[in-house]
Amino acid sequence: MKRDRVLVDLALQGGGAHGAFTWGVVDRLLEEEWLEFEGISGTSAGAMNAAVMASGYALGGRAGARQAMEDFWRRTSRAATFSPFQRGPLDVMLGRWTLDNSPSFLLMDLMARVVSPYDIPAIGGNPLERVLAESVDFGALANGPVKVFVTATNVRTGRARIFRNADISAQALLASACLPQLFPAVEIDGEPYWDGGFAGNPTLVPLITELVSDDTILVPINPIERPGTPRAARDILDRVNEISFNAVALKELKMLALLRRVADPKGGEGPRWANMRMHMVRNEVMVDLGYSSKLNAEWAFLRMLRDEGRKAAEAFLAKDGDAIGKRSSLDLDALIEGV
Repeated sequence: MKRDRVLVDLALQGGGAHGAFTWGVVDRLLEEEWLEFEGISGTSAGAMNAAVMASGYALGGRAGARQAMEDFWRRTSRAATFSPFQRGPLDVMLGRWTLDNSPSFLLMDLMARVVSPYDIPAIGGNPLERVLAESVDFGALANGPVKVFVTATNVRTGRARIFRNADISAQALLASACLPQLFPAVEIDGEPYWDGGFAGNPTLVPLITELVSDDTILVPINPIERPGTPRAARDILDRVNEISFNAVALKELKMLALLRRVADPKGGEGPRWANMRMHMVRNEVMVDLGYSSKLNAEWAFLRMLRDEGRKAAEAFLAKDGDAIGKRSSLDLDALIEGV
């Protein structure tokens, strides 16, 4: 049955190679002609997905967006062909995607705790800069129909900076993905920037204040909940990172829920933002993947994540697709229980 078009926006989390899951989600959503994309807020890998998708959409519509995203992830995988971060033979044989047994990863993980990236001479620059230059037409992005919001964290002030279409460059995207333990801060206009996940992963405010869409589809990467209590040192650190990178987005969602309750306590007609409809694509696969696999850019791994993203989007559309344009399918009030 043909549906009336619904204007939506996307909120895409970051997570290194795990961003290929988001590629799969967006790829599947682009197949739905009734979904009209007004804007995307993204951080780190989510920002790269957003810029690539919007650039491809500006040049070739839905088909162009889908092809641009596949090309980007293929280039990313090819650029990592000779990366020192590769799975060990046993992990390959057992079908495990982790890099936990990779000598290079173990060395890097140890050095990142005691050695600054400023103490290590940069050799050849960040290969993602070339991949982005080949994958994003920044002129088309600047003037395209999809509004893009990329978040990076200003190191000096600790505040988020949001880059919009005309301001987005390869450097802005690299700044949004700059992990301070691994890379020197990215300087833009004389200011140093780190990963946007510290300030907004992703930032929701511009989707509410600058767009007319009433429906936001959130695509998370970092698990919000994990069973059990981590006990190994690496598992503890992984969970700390997940909690940290989820914290700002959860606070924004909680604040939205509280403001909606105050502005419209009886569920009637409140201000426009009080009637925002929130949706979330469930992500079950990341619970089984550790931090180290975020550096695994093997094409087989990226394809697996893409396929899982498509499955998750398919399940979301089957379960909550009818809610889009009508009501929230994400229970925001549950977020403020106990607050």
